[in-house]
Amino acid sequence: MRVAGMISGTSVDGIDVAVVDMDEERIQPVAQGMVPYAANVRNAILAVSNRVTHVGDVARLNFLLGELFAEALMAVCERSGVNLRSVELIGSHGQTIFHEGDPVEFCGRTVASTLQFGEGCVIAQRTGIRTIFDFRNADVAAGGKGAPLVPFLDYRLFRHPERARIALNIGGIANITVIPAGATSDQVIAFDTGPGNMVMDALAPPFDRDGVKARTGTLNERLLEELLKDPYYRKAPPKTAGREQYGEEFLSSGIDVTTAAELTARTIQIAVEQYPETREVIVSGGGAHNSYLMERLRATLKPEVVTSAELGVNIDAKEAILFAVLAYESFRGRPGNVPSATGAREAVVLGKSY
Repeated sequence: MRVAGMISGTSVDGIDVAVVDMDEERIQPVAQGMVPYAANVRNAILAVSNRVTHVGDVARLNFLLGELFAEALMAVCERSGVNLRSVELIGSHGQTIFHEGDPVEFCGRTVASTLQFGEGCVIAQRTGIRTIFDFRNADVAAGGKGAPLVPFLDYRLFRHPERARIALNIGGIANITVIPAGATSDQVIAFDTGPGNMVMDALAPPFDRDGVKARTGTLNERLLEELLKDPYYRKAPPKTAGREQYGEEFLSSGIDVTTAAELTARTIQIAVEQYPETREVIVSGGGAHNSYLMERLRATLKPEVVTSAELGVNIDAKEAILFAVLAYESFRGRPGNVPSATGAREAVVLGKSY
């Protein structure tokens, strides 16, 4: 079955698309690409993300992003020489606007919630292809944190009979999937370690290419030590992080891009050190392109650090591939969450289908 997966991450740089041929055993990417957001669209997304806004802007942006996701799939298919009509199913994560996996008091009750934009009904109408979307909601309804979802794919791609591995994805937020040697799916542990590229991108917009600014800056060791006291970093999983923790209020601490890079590396180190049997850390996501950050990881982590590309998985495409795989599972009526990673009471079928 040929399935397309799409996502825009917390860095809000654009829409990642992967087209995958798959069956019960095989996951074979056939095309991948990224379509950047126009500056005004990116600004509109940031303007409603954990901000006071107008409900009209919320509704308009949700439908606009549906149009843009559909156009992104068409564009990637066209430039890759893939016939759109050959795609049988779409899985779209959309763009996270708000995510609060831990319940909070609201109107006299406690509520956990998540909100992704990019209306799936619009994608289905524009492409003529069945679309599955809103993947996090069912996990939250089942008592989970709605994240991370990537362990489902990491387990399939990177499980090794003799070698304990950690899959590390550095997007806007950094997250790890801990896969013990010979693990069963219920032995997988996954969580967000803290900031990935988000803080660095905000300090050196649109991003610090190759870590040039971080490399030439000066580390604020006193501030770093204060930031590392945040109890989140040593809190037991399941746990998730997002723009709610690392947005404008966090930036007001006076952090610079060099210190932000070191914070990303050190919080990843804190997480990885909890699993001393790990022999290999497999890095994907935009942060894998940052040579300075990769140098800091290799200097601070004891396990061998490699990229997913060295194991045949495109650095930039893994999360888009994930939502193709999750759509395939949902289409088959099978669960796609990993309760040991999200904290859900049970494994559930994810997504809404149109």
